[in-house]
Amino acid sequence: MIRFVIILPIIFVAWMLLVRIISDVKKANVDWTGVTTIIGFIVLAFWLRHVTGMG
Repeated sequence: MIRFVIILPIIFVAWMLLVRIISDVKKANVDWTGVTTIIGFIVLAFWLRHVTGMG
């Protein structure tokens, strides 16, 4: 029961932050090409590190 009391507020706060971030992103004028390029490079770096074991 104590775990439920601790975990429930954490989940609630995370949900509220997620909703706020999504609403802020929808309002903002974001260059999605640049964002996806950056995310792609990060994913590529992690994948190459996983495949080669270097980095």
